Amino acid sequence: MAETAEQVHARVLDAAGSGHLPMPPQGGWDVFPWTVVDGQIVPRQLPPPADEAPRWGESPDKPCGLCANGADPERIVWEDEHWTLSHPGGPSGLPVVLMLEPREHLDFGQLDDDLASEYGRITNRLVRIIEALPNIGRCHTMRIGDGGAHMHIWFLGRTARLSTVLGSPTTEWDDIIPPGPEDVWREDLRAIATKLANWGGDARA
Repeated sequence: MAETAEQVHARVLDAAGSGHLPMPPQGGWDVFPWTVVDGQIVPRQLPPPADEAPRWGESPDKPCGLCANGADPERIVWEDEHWTLSHPGGPSGLPVVLMLEPREHLDFGQLDDDLASEYGRITNRLVRIIEALPNIGRCHTMRIGDGGAHMHIWFLGRTARLSTVLGSPTTEWDDIIPPGPEDVWREDLRAIATKLANWGGDARA
């Protein structure tokens, strides 16, 4: 069972001490939109237009790692003939972070009707399963396709009753909040995989 809001809050206070938690890695990204000027957080200046770099899987010098190496079996939570569901490698700030990917090298807009239907059914089931876990407030799903050309969909289950861990900043809170206990995390992964396998595929968590 995922931690309660009180448990997460206590863990954050313990990690921060009398100060603040450290800035997450996004603060150093070129695409991070904020900077500090005279003690105020302001938007960065927008640079002039430029050609976009190819994504992973779009050029010979940036091959698709998933196609070249396959999904990491240590990270797979559930799989079937066409899809893999994996975790990022360990606990993070949110209680549930998962990624759904097709085995075939396809992006959104390239799925045939059968795969698109499968994607819709799996997504619907996953959201229902994750949101039914104790202490989960809501499951966000998102696709950000600028890094890799191989379709990958994020499922983010946030802690219930943490009043500022809401909406689009939820992804940033995942990197800010210290990771939770591994045994609790693995218990939730097993529950998700087992319930999803009731409709087919194999639980691997």
